[in-house]
Amino acid sequence: MNVTIRQAQLDDAKELKPLMLQYIVDFYEQQDPNEEELEKLIKRLATEPEFGVQFVAEFDGSLVGFSTLYFGFSTLRVQKTATMNDLFVTSRVRGEKIGERLFTATLDYVRDNGYAYMAWETATDNIVAQTLYEKMGGKKADWLFYEIE
Repeated sequence: MNVTIRQAQLDDAKELKPLMLQYIVDFYEQQDPNEEELEKLIKRLATEPEFGVQFVAEFDGSLVGFSTLYFGFSTLRVQKTATMNDLFVTSRVRGEKIGERLFTATLDYVRDNGYAYMAWETATDNIVAQTLYEKMGGKKADWLFYEIE
């Protein structure tokens, strides 16, 4: 399978938006986001790398997956950090190791740019993702994750 993994560009926005909607609405069963805001986010990630970056997987001229990094800082390490917020591959090409290639490209970016680490999270019932992350060398963190709305 001839797949290209590359950093997303501004002209990917039109094709990346429906892919992100599939991830948000179909895969994670969340409400439809405001499409205008989603498009702004995609464009911001393509033009403001200090905010975050996206990587895309392209196969046969169309996007079939993406990953997203956002950036922060660790006081404990006194270094910038990266959080991989998303890693998604469409169902029609799952099992072709595209997720591994997206993960590797994302991690390479983190390492090449001097971040202390890359962190990520996944749903407790997403065993497929957990298997991938462990295969790629990921380890469950010592810290507990909390959230509040």
